Amino acid sequence: MKDAAEYLGLSPHTLYVWRQRRNGPPSFRMGPRGRVMYRIEALDAWISEQEQADSRTNMTLSPLDAAPQKRSDYATSA
Repeated sequence: MKDAAEYLGLSPHTLYVWRQRRNGPPSFRMGPRGRVMYRIEALDAWISEQEQADSRTNMTLSPLDAAPQKRSDYATSA
């Protein structure tokens, strides 16, 4: 886990918490002591997913490029 955290630029504690919450990169346990392992390919794929989900790097998600939204018609009281 320490190497994976270093690869991602995170603290091992952050990676541990994400693993417990099931919202970090995919991992698995291996060996008699159940050591947590991460495949480099899975880490790279997870990084790409994060980039695509971020509107700052994915211009199709950027709210600045979206057409202005119309306000719904509502009755005004006079």
